[in-house]
Order: sequence, then structure tokens, then C-alpha cells
Amino acid sequence: MNNTTDALSQISNILTKWYIENKRDLPWREITDPYKIWISEIILQQTRVNQGMSYYLRFIERFPTVKTLAVADEDEVLKYWQGLGYYTRARNLHKAAKKIVSDFEGEFPKLHADILKLAGIGVYTAAAICSFAYNQPYAVVDGNVYRVLSRLFGIETPIDTGSGQKEFAELAQNLLPTQQPGLHNQAIMEFGALQCTPGLPDCVKCPLNTFCKSLQNNNINNLPIKSQKTKVTSRYFNYLFIEYQGNTFIQKRTQKDVWQNLWEFPLIESNHLLTDKELIDNQFSNSLFEKVNNITISKISNPMKHVLSHRVIYAQFITISLAELPTGLSELKQIPISELDNFAVSRLMELFLETLTK
Repeated sequence: MNNTTDALSQISNILTKWYIENKRDLPWREITDPYKIWISEIILQQTRVNQGMSYYLRFIERFPTVKTLAVADEDEVLKYWQGLGYYTRARNLHKAAKKIVSDFEGEFPKLHADILKLAGIGVYTAAAICSFAYNQPYAVVDGNVYRVLSRLFGIETPIDTGSGQKEFAELAQNLLPTQQPGLHNQAIMEFGALQCTPGLPDCVKCPLNTFCKSLQNNNINNLPIKSQKTKVTSRYFNYLFIEYQGNTFIQKRTQKDVWQNLWEFPLIESNHLLTDKELIDNQFSNSLFEKVNNITISKISNPMKHVLSHRVIYAQFITISLAELPTGLSELKQIPISELDNFAVSRLMELFLETLTK
């Protein structure tokens, strides 16, 4: 198939017709509020629709406007994001909301260039907001769109290269109609999510099967192509859940690392999960409990595995009961155990806290 204007127009029309008949009913659709569209797009960057729905509704209920988000405390924003992961997204939302209030009088900007300057907004998100909220002709290219275009046009250029991203961006823009670009963008993304799926797509029922190059070449399951595999590293976290007269101790992760600005128990990171003897002999542990004799390790949780995009974290939670308060804990925040739910923590911490209530 030649990429003629006629053929591209046909494909767009078929996609739009399919979308109108098959689209899911989602709360961020059929709206033009750029703020709500922005929130939905950021949530869906690393989260499946069925998981993100409740978080979106809860987040919008608490922060219904840019201004309410901008004036909120970051800890509260992170708490409402808890469970979604990739917390940089929440911190960038908060930072961008503050910029919108300070630089745009609280009104979400309309110019593509201005939207791109906001923290956490890249080419895809800017295109989504501009097309969905303002019906501006910017083509979206996300994972679903890469898959649809690579299969439909038989493109074997790796999508994780500069040349590949440029090729797909140009093709997506050429496919975009000048009329109702937002509808087209919604359609091609939904088509990738529901019809042209990663595994075992139903090509027989596909309305674009007569156009599909990869179907003709029996190459569906090999596209799209990535040139590199993500290197995954393992890390080992030993958390100290310290009990003292109904209280416990937490600290905020301030380094530029996973879960930045979230709260956690004192942490010993090591090259393996430590035994009880290794915990007692550990230098950090000794500094916390210096000159205290009555330290009891009452429980060590089963190992937990938490998979992130570039790393796998193996963790265990060590419950330590104290009869007296050591001075080494003075740098930590002491709170009642019953108030742990008030603090924004990682999903890994959240899973452990759930065991305390069982």
C-alpha cells in the first residue's frame, strides 16, 4: 500500500468509525477540560485504565482544579498518588500546577509550546492535551500508536531510536485529519488498546486488515521492534519496623532515588537480605541502637519482591521491640503506629502495613 493521501484518509475514517462503535466509557472522555485531561494522561502513562480509574476519580475529587492542586501540600499530593507508583509523576504535577498559577493566572495554557514547558509534560502528553481539549492538530504517539502504525505500515525501524521516533511521528502526523484531530487521536489509541493488542490480535475481525502490511507478510507478532532491552538491576532493602510504647519511627526519602519524598521505616540497603545476626552486627543498626541492651527482633517478614521499570527490589521488614528509647533514633520522626496511614508511602510499604491490620 502506498502512503497516499487517499489511503491515509480511508484509514483515519475507518478508525474513527470503529472508535465510535467500540470505545470504552471513561470519565476523561467527552470532556474538554485540559486540567482533567492532563491528570488522566499522567495517570495512564504507567498505569492500566482499569487500575487508574479509581485513582483518577479520587484525585479529581480532592483536587478539582489547577489552583487546588497548586496550593496543596506535597505530602498530601503524594498520599493521593499512593499505589500508582512512579511518584515523579505526582511531584511534577504539583510543580506544573504551581507554574500554571504563577505564570498563567491559574488558567491552563492553550499554546503547545507553553504546555511543553510544564514539568513532566513531553511531546505525547502535550499533543494529547492540545488535541483532546482544544482540537489542535497534534498527533499522539504512545505505545498503542507505535504498535498500530508499525503493523499497519510494516515498519521495522526500532521505536526506541531517534530515527524511529522521528519516522513514526511524521507518519502519525500525516495520518492525522485536519478535521476532528482529537477524535482521530482517541480512535487510534483505543484501537491499539482493544483491537490491535500486543498478543494475539483478532486480525480476522480487524476493519483495517486489508491495509495491514504486517498481516500480509505474516509479521504481526514481531512488531513493533525495540533495539535494546532494558537493563534490570536488583536491590535489597531491609526495613526496620521499630516498636516503642505504641510508637514507631519513620524517615523521608530525600535522595533522588526511587520513591523520593515518600516516608519509610529506617532502611538498611545491602547486597542481599540480611539474617537476624547480620542485622544485629550491622553498623547502621548499631548506630541506631547504641548503648541499648534490650533489643528484640520479634519478627522478620517473608521476603517481598517489588518490580519497577529498571529494577527489582527484594525487601523484608524486621520488627524490633524496644523497652527503652536510644538516642540514635532522635533523627527519625516518631509517630503513633496507628497514624502510619496518614503518611504517603511506597506500595511496598503499603503492602506491609496492610499485614499489621490483619
